[in-house]
Amino acid sequence: MDNDHTISKYDRLYGAMYDVCLKTKGSTIQNLDLTGRTETFIVQTMRHAELGDLIFLQQIDEMGTVVRMALPPKVANAIATQRESLTTRRRSIASRAVAHERMERGELPGFMRKKKRA
Repeated sequence: MDNDHTISKYDRLYGAMYDVCLKTKGSTIQNLDLTGRTETFIVQTMRHAELGDLIFLQQIDEMGTVVRMALPPKVANAIATQRESLTTRRRSIASRAVAHERMERGELPGFMRKKKRA
């Protein structure tokens, strides 16, 4: 059976959200990997007042193959949460390293530098 006349899930969701959401302009990112292959990504985020953030992603590879996905709010939230978690962990690791370097140099932490009031 030929499915060329059916509307894809991506198009249906994009069309339904286009006029009712706050949206960003599509960002086009060209990625060149180590093997010399290029692919283009188009990313657009729409925020619905009740549903949350939806991410619309299109990938076009060097052969012209297009993959389009609409990431639902739960997936967008998971991505944001994981990114924040990695940022928090990286900051913690970096601050421990700085504290260790200061300790080796003999510097006192800020709370120990203050003189006692008489």
